[in-house]
Amino acid sequence: MQTITFVAADGSAQVVQVQPGQSVMEVAVANKVRGILADCGGTCSCATCHCYLEEAWADRFPPASVEEAELVSYAFDPLPTSRLSCQLRLQPEHDGIRIGLPRRQI
Repeated sequence: MQTITFVAADGSAQVVQVQPGQSVMEVAVANKVRGILADCGGTCSCATCHCYLEEAWADRFPPASVEEAELVSYAFDPLPTSRLSCQLRLQPEHDGIRIGLPRRQI
């Protein structure tokens, strides 16, 4: 087992245990992480699973596809380290990763 920490815009954190091979989105949905909606169920077609990688972790995942990068550009408050959590597959080397959650526009 490994851990992942979701950090909300207000600084509150939720630490969860995960199995390697899961996507960050799958982990968030299974653990009811507020801020990851995942309306499309992980098909990279809606950007409601938008998240922020900390810079130290950004290069530890494959680069975003053209499709993902385009969707991220439409997300609320995108940053240079913005990704879609459905496209981030966790591996053993991601143990301890912190994932930032954007402020949600309501």
